[in-house]
Amino acid sequence: MVILHHYPQSPVSEKVRVVLGLKGLDWRSVEIPRLPPKPDLMPLTGGYRLTPVMQVGADIYCDSQCIIRELERRFPEPTLFPEGTSGMAWGLSRWTDGPLFRTAVALVFGAGAADLPPEFAADRGRLYFGTGFDLAALTEALPGTLAQLRAQLGWLEDCFTDSREFLAGSRPGLADALGYYLVWFIRGRYAKGPEFLEPFERLCTWESRVKDVGHGNMSAMDAGEALDAARNAQPESAEKVDTNDPQNLKPGDEVAVVPDGVDCAPPVFGCIHALTPQEIVIRRTDGRVGDVAVHFPRVGYRIYQV
Repeated sequence: MVILHHYPQSPVSEKVRVVLGLKGLDWRSVEIPRLPPKPDLMPLTGGYRLTPVMQVGADIYCDSQCIIRELERRFPEPTLFPEGTSGMAWGLSRWTDGPLFRTAVALVFGAGAADLPPEFAADRGRLYFGTGFDLAALTEALPGTLAQLRAQLGWLEDCFTDSREFLAGSRPGLADALGYYLVWFIRGRYAKGPEFLEPFERLCTWESRVKDVGHGNMSAMDAGEALDAARNAQPESAEKVDTNDPQNLKPGDEVAVVPDGVDCAPPVFGCIHALTPQEIVIRRTDGRVGDVAVHFPRVGYRIYQV
């Protein structure tokens, strides 16, 4: 049973929801608060505060990169990588989930500064722009931000021809989820989003195709039920050793894991259970859920021995 801990307005959650739709999956939805504290999520993650989080029993998957890899592993058909585009799609994600995402957030914050709830602006400002962020500066920089976005959305627009319906070719895949969630975010959260996107005719046609994919088959779930599911299960992940790990990490090491470049994210502590070039899995115990295995991607995360 796939459980997604998310909230409707989260753009990164929309990326994962599209992936669930591409695979046509049944899944359970636990809606979490937009702001900390998140008391019914922290027992599962050990403090990881970003959204979304996926749960399968007592295995907890943090970061959309890790979530999507696991969905592809568990449900390989239909593949997220038509035409053998796995490496290219993951490379694309470092742009869409990094510089392009931050530029889209800067647009939404800069254009909507007057209407943002102060506590939300303070929290997300520190999260995306660091502790010294300046909301007024984002508003002042808005024309330049729009110029940056227009140029980069033009790159996506240029991917489409009369015969190319999706970013990876004739079939939808991860690349489409990576591009779509940012267009979805701009259209829905920037007051002039529809007007701004209108000149990108091929991009908007593609956006409609991806929207039609849907989100799979979702049913609501209570947070307490999700905690019970973890408590009544045991982690399924097998122990793995990476003999060539550059940090010389190994199963049994006590470590802290923290997202790179996020000042306000607390570390998650645990004992390494599995290690690969793409993933680290740590075991931890919580009084409300018992033993859990928390999965993180290696790319975009720092790992410290403690």
